[in-house]
Order: sequence, then C-alpha cells, then structure tokens
Amino acid sequence: MNVASGTGTLLACRDVGVIHRRGATAVHALTEINVDLAAGETLSLQGRSGSGKTTLLHVLGGLIEPTTGTVRWHDGPLSTLDGAARTTLRARGIAYIFQGANLLAHLNAYENVAFAALASHPEEDRRGLPDELLGLVGLADKSEALPSELSGGEGQRVAIARALAQRPDLLLCDEPTGHLDSDTGARVLDLVETLQMEMGFALVLATHDAAMAERCERVVELSDGRVVCERAT
Repeated sequence: MNVASGTGTLLACRDVGVIHRRGATAVHALTEINVDLAAGETLSLQGRSGSGKTTLLHVLGGLIEPTTGTVRWHDGPLSTLDGAARTTLRARGIAYIFQGANLLAHLNAYENVAFAALASHPEEDRRGLPDELLGLVGLADKSEALPSELSGGEGQRVAIARALAQRPDLLLCDEPTGHLDSDTGARVLDLVETLQMEMGFALVLATHDAAMAERCERVVELSDGRVVCERAT
C-alpha cells in the first residue's frame, strides 16, 4: 500500500499512556506513545499478542480515553471530548474492521451496510449506497443474505462495505484476516489495499504478521506497550 499520502496531519498522539487497574495493581498497557498519521497515509502497528496494538488502535479511534497524554484529530481535540462527542466524531470520520465481521445477525448484507450509512449521515438520502458498496466488494448478488449465510471472507467483505458507508477519513483494522485462511485473508487485504488507493482514506492496520505490516508505508513496532521501532517500508 505504498501510495502517496495526503498533506496535513490527520491524527496526532502525544505522550499517551493507558493504565488498567486490577485491584491494587496498575497494569501499563501503553506508555509514552507518540505517533502522527498524515491524511491518506497507511500505517501498520506490529507486535506480538499483548504488545499494545489493539489498545493503541482503540485510543487512536476514540474508543477509549487515554490515562495520560492527548490525541488530536484534524488539529482538534479527540481524547479530551466527552463520550457522546467522541461517538459523533467516530461515526462521521473513523471506521473499524475487526478480526470478526461483527455484523448484525438479524440484518441482511444490504441492511448492515445501510444501517452504517444512516448512523453516520442521517441527514442524507443514501439508499443507493449499500448496493454500490456491495458491488465494490464483489457481493452485489449477496445483498439479501444474512450473516449466517455468508462465508468468513464474504462476511469480512460486507464489514468493509459497512465501514466505507461511513465515508471515513480513517479506517482502523484490527487483525482483519485473523479468523480467515491464508488465501481468503490475502484476498481481503488486497481488497482493502485497492479501496484505500481509490478512495484515499488513511489506514492503520494492527497485525502480528511482518509480511502484512510491510504492505503499509510506515511500520510502528510495539513491545510491552512501548514503541520500540518506527520505520518507513
């Protein structure tokens, strides 16, 4: 995914720490993290299980508030916003793809994508968008299928379409191929790469797989909640 990044800082993470309390014990999930992300850039967070990748992904996306430090979005506050304001900001600019598709089981593929479009931009008539996005991910013929009727790879492709329905500036992927076989996982990642180049959103990919990490423009390696290396690919 080595494409030219856009201009301007999209996301800035400064001296971020996350501490979890387990009784009287303080567990440092992240310590003194400093990461910038430019508009349109692709970045991988690489490290073993427990290194802090998912926690950092959640901080960058405003899902959790850091214990220390700040996160800024488009040069405005993110981490210091209240929960409702962060939810609104995420709905309009930040989308997620997780290890599992996490589709709403009672909704078909079209409805899952339509729900995301409505939640992010309720003021717009976007009835044609779900069909357009399902076509982009190669599932035009699966719009009426329930999640239980889709394969693992198909479910992840619906999850990609659902994420893109938000028209995100930033797509966060947490081990998006972790529950797929290697061939299906490669096809899903190829699709994400193609759509990123076409649409220009920034991408942060959390992975333990070195080969997958190298597909991004920049790699941040984490160990025990700290950045141990940052490099261009």
